[in-house]
Amino acid sequence: MYLGSVVLPWLLALPAMAQELTPRAYWPAPIGTQVLTLGASYTRGDVIPDPSLPFTGLDSSITTGYIGYNRFFALAGRTATVFVQQPFSDGETRANLEEFGELVRDYRGNGDFSAGMSINLMGAPAMDKEDFGRLRRDPHPILGASFKVVAPTGKYESDRLVNVGANRWAGKLELGYIQPLGPSWLLELDAGVWVFEDNDDFIGFTREQDPIYSAQLHLIKRFGPGFWGALNLSGYRGGRSTVDGRDLDDLQRDSRVGLTLVFPFAGRHAVKAAYALGSVNDSDKEFDFFQLSYQCLL
Repeated sequence: MYLGSVVLPWLLALPAMAQELTPRAYWPAPIGTQVLTLGASYTRGDVIPDPSLPFTGLDSSITTGYIGYNRFFALAGRTATVFVQQPFSDGETRANLEEFGELVRDYRGNGDFSAGMSINLMGAPAMDKEDFGRLRRDPHPILGASFKVVAPTGKYESDRLVNVGANRWAGKLELGYIQPLGPSWLLELDAGVWVFEDNDDFIGFTREQDPIYSAQLHLIKRFGPGFWGALNLSGYRGGRSTVDGRDLDDLQRDSRVGLTLVFPFAGRHAVKAAYALGSVNDSDKEFDFFQLSYQCLL
């Protein structure tokens, strides 16, 4: 089977906005393919559930479980995908402030629900299993586009700075390009922009935020049918905030590097493991991200 080649990158990214690492996000699959994903991630260091917030110098420990689903279908003769994801987070964040000393925030609950769609614009027409097999044996350039919407459905306490949910709508538009480097090597480049609705209940004020621009680069190696790994790099910039009409000096910027490995088993199943190291706003503060997930072809 081809489950390991599908990957479900959209459903396996950490819900961390611009810091996502999603190798093979635009790799197609046969029409009608459906995949269910169950996974968990653990993040520690200078990070919070909504990393678009202008806070650094934190020490967090966050565990996130999630369930996701996606389906491949034909749209105007091209390969397209719809996807949904629901996370649940349990975490603790500590901060040392000169004025107040050490502050501790525990939080747990449903995160923000997300959904979206992607379509291949070039190189991946709607295909059956035989066509997909020929593409795997002889890959060619692929260009895709996607949009993703995050709804304000997660748990949110308006008198708290750190929450599981963000209490606002967010959306991402992205283009992705895959360039084969040989029968078993791919190079992928993705570029996108996050846009945000206002949070009108941010500790009693209204918080506005500029768009965040992001880019990802992935070097992907295929070891066997459905068995592959990737070296990942991402960067982002933007997101300056305005709170109650006052501009903040909180430009978001930095990068993240990581590794991904997907191993198929028993035909219709696969396991994905990922690790990433990131830093926050050009500071010496870092965070680590670990992920393990199970995928089942329905």
